Amino acid sequence: MNLVLTTFGSYLHRQGELFLIKIKEDKKEVAARKVRSILITTGASLSTDAIELAVENNIDIVFLDKYGDPYGRIWHGRPGSTIAIRREQLRIADTEQGILLVREWLGCKLGNQIELLEIMRSRRTRLYGELTDKLEQLGALRQSVVQLTGSLDEMRGTLMGFEGRAGRTYLEAVNLLLPASFQFVERSRNPAKDEFNCLLNYAYGVLYGIVERACVIAGLDPYVGFLHTDHYQKKSLVFDLIENYRIWADETVLGLFTAKQVNDALFKRLENGLWLEKAGKVVLLNAFETYLDESILYRQRRIKRRDTVQLDCHHLANTWIGRIEDENDGDVGVDYL
Repeated sequence: MNLVLTTFGSYLHRQGELFLIKIKEDKKEVAARKVRSILITTGASLSTDAIELAVENNIDIVFLDKYGDPYGRIWHGRPGSTIAIRREQLRIADTEQGILLVREWLGCKLGNQIELLEIMRSRRTRLYGELTDKLEQLGALRQSVVQLTGSLDEMRGTLMGFEGRAGRTYLEAVNLLLPASFQFVERSRNPAKDEFNCLLNYAYGVLYGIVERACVIAGLDPYVGFLHTDHYQKKSLVFDLIENYRIWADETVLGLFTAKQVNDALFKRLENGLWLEKAGKVVLLNAFETYLDESILYRQRRIKRRDTVQLDCHHLANTWIGRIEDENDGDVGVDYL
């Protein structure tokens, strides 16, 4: 399971082989062997003994800011990385294989967006014409991406241009699907200017943590990217790989609006935007964790959707150096405290 500490003043410490969570006078014990990761939001704390127990059991600890973005993490000191993988990662970034990877990732992202909009078009017949127009634009941009040739250095600007145009077109289509009272003007980040972007930013923050952890365990260097180049202290590869999975957050957030689960009580208004209240985090994370834990068929295996990220990262490393991947999957649940 995943432990998610969202309550202000909650405290996590160790009792033998158990995690003990205290929230005022309430206490809860959780066996370390049942925990896969621990997410700590603002206002919660933990002891060094709890950190030691997590490290001993290979449990990832992720610290999230008030927007849901991971700003720090603690993991065990034995990641499955090798010098050979990172050397190959650096080499490929300057070869034709680099642009092939970027084309694949962006093609996957646009393909996912097209598939979601096609599903929504079949359900929203009154929007058929407008969505069809957006779908045709996205299809043309995807075709341009997957057919692009040349070196990555030469084509990086062109690829990012295609990605930017596709992103604007896609969000224009998504905006059509939202209730009128929740429609937005543009993509906005922290702080978000509207409810849709506020939820989306938080969901993306959760995804960043999942992708970064998968990179490290597979031995990939999260700081050496292909499309998003390795700027100092930027996890460029995470920014690249997350493109394959953003649709999970998009679909979850859009589903909350469709199901009429979004209301003003989920947000705190700021002078320059808004962020999620605890109630908003619980609503979003409940929906997102359910989506991530859904069992799907992937690479001839029945696994949870979230675990496909780890398989993909292992597959990427294996493609480069032929390492046999570890396909062990833990049981993942979630407990909000």
